[in-house]
Amino acid sequence: MNVRHADPLDNAALSRLAGHAMARYPAPFQGELRLLTRSENATFRIDAHGRRYALRIHRPDYHQKADIEGELAWLDALHRDIGLVVPTAIPDRSGTRVLTLDAPDGSHRHAVLFHWIDGEMPTSNLDPASFQQLGEITARLHQHSRNWKRPAGFHRIIWDHETMTGPDGHWGDWHDTPGLGANDIATIEAAMQDAGRKLAAFGKSEDRYGLIHADLRLTNLLLHHGETRVIDFDDCGMGWFMHDLPAAISFEEHHPSAPVWVSNWLDGYERIAAVTDEERAILPALFIQRRVQMTAWVGSHAETEMAQSLGPDWVGHTPRLCRLYLDGPGLPIGAG
Repeated sequence: MNVRHADPLDNAALSRLAGHAMARYPAPFQGELRLLTRSENATFRIDAHGRRYALRIHRPDYHQKADIEGELAWLDALHRDIGLVVPTAIPDRSGTRVLTLDAPDGSHRHAVLFHWIDGEMPTSNLDPASFQQLGEITARLHQHSRNWKRPAGFHRIIWDHETMTGPDGHWGDWHDTPGLGANDIATIEAAMQDAGRKLAAFGKSEDRYGLIHADLRLTNLLLHHGETRVIDFDDCGMGWFMHDLPAAISFEEHHPSAPVWVSNWLDGYERIAAVTDEERAILPALFIQRRVQMTAWVGSHAETEMAQSLGPDWVGHTPRLCRLYLDGPGLPIGAG
């Protein structure tokens, strides 16, 4: 990861910080602590007295405390209002849910302890039917978002064309991604200019733009005894509702089966809520915007296991999909 997107603490320092965080919780939460993943944040699993919990330590320079509290407020509302099984936060001994920790480098880290969510990810053989389920659950989230009265002071990250693909985007500048030549950059710039114009014309009215999950992929769904559960709301924020469709196939926009996945997602979504003609028309711009956003992420998170797992050919598909977008009129996805 580049400096802005990296956490300078190594695994050992983060584990010690996690131990300090857990010391603030009652005895029933004390147990074995194990680092699971590092990406935007560090996530630890706690096994304590026959139960599991997940501790998330936020990296610096991404979410402020008010943003995290906004995420927890939406999670509470989703569980309370529509009975969705989502991660819910656990307060420490003082009743605090978003802890602020003093890191050894003199900085601060926010941390949240969540109840563990059991389940299996529906990724086996990438069954297209799984995307119908993903579309359905996304539509339910959108319905709740449109109807939910947010609490005073609510704040979450903004996802729009500039913050996703601009030079100061939340996940870095896509121009800096290794493997892009001069012609590639010119093609991507042309696609981003065109997509930006179309999204500006599409606008941000409340029926089109609001609080979304923003990263609702199959890897963030869990199935448990016939029940669908949603995890990882860390990127939830204000964005176009239909952005959640391109997000569903993040990193896999170039896959030969991508058109089938998208068709199934739309079928599932429309069992719950309608997709307007205007929303369908803007989908190509949203898809290419998301691909370029993910290209910026790959460039700024090159040292992560996820970025490295994509392989050396992944970046080369981005300008190809941009050319496909510019040629129009279909979706810029698939193998060719």
